Amino acid sequence: MRRWSPDRGQTEPLVALVAVFAVAVGLATYAGTLSSALPEAERNHARDVLPEVEAAATTNGVVDPATLRSALAAGPDGRSLAVTLSTAGERWHAGPEAPPDAETAATTLSVRVAPGAVRPGRLQVAVWR
Repeated sequence: MRRWSPDRGQTEPLVALVAVFAVAVGLATYAGTLSSALPEAERNHARDVLPEVEAAATTNGVVDPATLRSALAAGPDGRSLAVTLSTAGERWHAGPEAPPDAETAATTLSVRVAPGAVRPGRLQVAVWR
């Protein structure tokens, strides 16, 4: 018996590409439907917005407390945002005071406390409706 013969079935390249495209569209549709079906309450908006706030407040890897207020623009639409920056002995705050039930997230970074003086600090964001 020969291993190859013209009688064996083969798939046309165009048909294979259409099938791959159909599977990709199906997976993308499924993923989109699944993400929109998840309840809003399970998301931590503070954790989602923290990298954006950090990027808005940071210059060359260091946060200057004077630019903290500009980071408020990174807040999510329809929600309130408060940003707090603290080091050993000093604290800066921008935005309204957060209620006790606000979602919070924090990260450690470098803070410029004076020209040429950088200290470790903590950036915390609070998000609420």
